[in-house]
Amino acid sequence: YTYTPGESCVELKSLKLYLQRFRSQGIFYESVVNRLLDDFVRASQPRRCKVVGAFTPRGGISTNVTCEFVST
Repeated sequence: YTYTPGESCVELKSLKLYLQRFRSQGIFYESVVNRLLDDFVRASQPRRCKVVGAFTPRGGISTNVTCEFVST
């Protein structure tokens, strides 16, 4: 995550615990990154936010997925 906060900030420990919920879910990479961004924007209402998912599956191909939000 990279974000410019609005009126509230997100506690790092809370963010870490939220992210750990996705470790064992069977979900596509793009869906994870989009959901992370949507939930983060809904919870903190930042001015802008960028989520980069760096995925390294066992025995597979590594990939990065990026999603951005800019407040209007």
